Amino acid sequence: MYAHVKIHTVSRLDKFTACLYAADQKWDSIRRIPYSTPGRWVQVFDLSELSGTLDSCQLYTIDLLLTKLFPLVPFLTRLCLSPMVSLSRRAFTSLTNRDGNHNLQALGGVCYDVSFSSTVATADDPFVQLLYKCPNLERLEIVGSGMEIDSDSLLGNPLGVPASTVRLILPRLHSITILSMPSASLLFALFDASLPRLRALSMTPYDDIPFPSSCTSRFLEVHGKSLNTLSFFTPKSWPTQLHPSPPSLLRTCSNLRHLSLEYPLPDLVLPDSTPASLPLQILSIPRPDKMFWRVLERLLPSLSSLKAVRFRDVRWIGRGMSIRAQETGVQGEMRDWRRRLGRRGIRVLDGDWQDMP
Repeated sequence: MYAHVKIHTVSRLDKFTACLYAADQKWDSIRRIPYSTPGRWVQVFDLSELSGTLDSCQLYTIDLLLTKLFPLVPFLTRLCLSPMVSLSRRAFTSLTNRDGNHNLQALGGVCYDVSFSSTVATADDPFVQLLYKCPNLERLEIVGSGMEIDSDSLLGNPLGVPASTVRLILPRLHSITILSMPSASLLFALFDASLPRLRALSMTPYDDIPFPSSCTSRFLEVHGKSLNTLSFFTPKSWPTQLHPSPPSLLRTCSNLRHLSLEYPLPDLVLPDSTPASLPLQILSIPRPDKMFWRVLERLLPSLSSLKAVRFRDVRWIGRGMSIRAQETGVQGEMRDWRRRLGRRGIRVLDGDWQDMP
């Protein structure tokens, strides 16, 4: 009951926090176990499905409750927050300074407030301070707020690089998701971090924004060689502003097995010293694109390991539809790609990873 806790409403969070806090107040140092029950039983705490639209009063209440709750769950292994909830420095301090951060293995759904970023020292960033205390972290998911200012103004007034960088050592971190976050002192800290097991990265591209106002392309230059899976994704909001991905992906990330691209699709180029075959096995794009077909056709001789092309945002229609419906529009384009790639033994899959029915 308490090992895996999933909260859907603010009232439930209030009751759960009150329960743990009341039990902790009754605990005393005479007992052999240093932490109170049921707080010490909680291993997974999930707020990712908080229901409804939260107003400022509710967000403030959530922040207060989490500040109170974090020290009561020392054996937490997985913490999944909601990107709708931006934690205050007070809540981050509570999470950072609690006992048991060495137990934390997965941290997800964290909303990164741009005010956390520091141009003086990455150690001033409360998120960096938290990661410094989580040496056994395996999965990390961060959601930013996108471009806080107009991208054109960044060309003449780029953001600064922190003068001092703390050294993060995260030997077990294998998966990172960084969405809507072009630049932050946290990213500069991750540049210099020791990430020997990093294999999967999901991020929002900002290749048209110069460094240091955008750090995404530089991140790939630093850590790209270790990646097996790379996914570009732009969270859909209004208005959605799409930024390009670097065309040099196959150079900086030459060991990829799975590459998932976002619009606008890049004109990918091969490494200068192209090996006999790149190890790429799965290529995902949002939907069929005639211009990108020309890019892929040029790359295919160097992609002998390619097993599947996936259209991430579309689905095959069922056999019950008419032949005309199956041969027109996006469905017709998918079938055309299937015929062309089928000659090379490459499957065409839809967003559900299904072949044509």
